[in-house]
Amino acid sequence: GTISLDAAIMDGKTRAAGPIAGTSNAKNPITVARKVLEDGRHVLLSGAGADQFVNEQGLETADQDYFETPERREQLEQLQSGKTSALNTETKFGTVGAVALDSEGHVAAATSTGGITGKRWGRIGDAPIIGAGTYADDRACAVSATGQGEYFIRVGVAHEICARVRLDGEKIVPAASAVMA
Repeated sequence: GTISLDAAIMDGKTRAAGPIAGTSNAKNPITVARKVLEDGRHVLLSGAGADQFVNEQGLETADQDYFETPERREQLEQLQSGKTSALNTETKFGTVGAVALDSEGHVAAATSTGGITGKRWGRIGDAPIIGAGTYADDRACAVSATGQGEYFIRVGVAHEICARVRLDGEKIVPAASAVMA
């Protein structure tokens, strides 16, 4: 019943990254991820450390009820009653991703998610894992992915797509299709 959020942002010019995982107080997790990138001391903050960083930076916070939606509450209740599983593909939603290309040819990627309902405590998905759900490299492309996080982490999906574009000269759609095959 506790809501936690993950986010990541990556700059393709410098390949600097700022992911956070398991924050429970950040009103806008992608803003926190950006602040982690800009701060530069660490690449990934999680859980209580991410929440403390939010507070230290004076970033906007929210109580747990701010993040709850009727759909996710119903999803949790169905899961708890045994009517569905946490991996029910019909009820996945909530990850938001974006890639950008600026006028100088630099790329960036950002991904933010509440993850899956009913996830095991401490579980971190692919969105904040650089190279799995988020990756940007000016030499190739930018990727913000969503899907079954464990698969994306094991394969390093976002990085693999960029590597195929950079090293093999593949176009992005065929590269993504090959990685996901």
